[in-house]
Amino acid sequence: MNQTESDSRPSGLPAAIGAYVIWGFLPLYLLLVRAVPSAEFVAWRIVWTLPICLLIVWVRRQGPQLRAAIADLKSLRWLLLSATLIAVNWFVYVWAIQEGQVYAASLGYYINPLINVLLGTLLLGETLNRTQWVAVGLAALGVALLLDGALTTLWISLTLAFSFGIYGMVRKQVPVGALPGLTIESGLLLLPSIGIAAWYAMEQGSSFAVSPQLSGAIVLGGVLTAIPLLMFAIAAKRMPYSTLGFIQFLAPSIVFVLGLTVFDLPLLPAQAACFGFIWAAAALFGWDLWRRSRAPKPIGPV
Repeated sequence: MNQTESDSRPSGLPAAIGAYVIWGFLPLYLLLVRAVPSAEFVAWRIVWTLPICLLIVWVRRQGPQLRAAIADLKSLRWLLLSATLIAVNWFVYVWAIQEGQVYAASLGYYINPLINVLLGTLLLGETLNRTQWVAVGLAALGVALLLDGALTTLWISLTLAFSFGIYGMVRKQVPVGALPGLTIESGLLLLPSIGIAAWYAMEQGSSFAVSPQLSGAIVLGGVLTAIPLLMFAIAAKRMPYSTLGFIQFLAPSIVFVLGLTVFDLPLLPAQAACFGFIWAAAALFGWDLWRRSRAPKPIGPV
């Protein structure tokens, strides 16, 4: 690919920022559905994500792409893996927020960029410059400070970090478009989700039947699932994975602020020091990206 072709490729940055801003404020939405058990809510979330994806597929006329992806058994196997990973990620995140483990959830998505860097460099052959490695070191030091006082909730953070990190790597490698891929993932999870929702309906009564307000909030979960995941998948296709990982610091930073303000959780000195190191790392990485974007671009072969 020559330089002109590379420069004309659409940037994944707006999609990445949009996805992470939505995910950052997601705990506010989860307050609306806090009466719904975590497993049942995730099941309804999947049930309502599929029709929204199908509607967008119809509007964008991507039916042929969707059918071609369904016919590709190799891609289906990889999408089954990515669907399982994102379902685990959703459940742990929703459970953590409902249980008041907001900082543990935030930490998971602070660790995730380090996982992205690890996966990008070891498995995808991506490279970082010296400034970016300094940023990685600062972030790792910040995480190490916080892990020392968060051993009882460490499994939450690590599950969120690894499940989403591997999910993004799988989606980056599967030769399926962002929207068809998300639609297939939702379809693969549909039957188990219906089964979970039906079990809750028989054993405890369906949360979807409690009130029109709660039903509407549950349906909204499909929109808040489909849109940011679609944006993330678009960004993952267009950006280096290690770069995408550091932009992700935006979401846990928003969650962190919500933990201090809306959820009114106490902040320990070690936690404050950890977030300070991580914010410094994100600022350094962002500055390096900005500096290199303004540097003169070499002229490649035509």
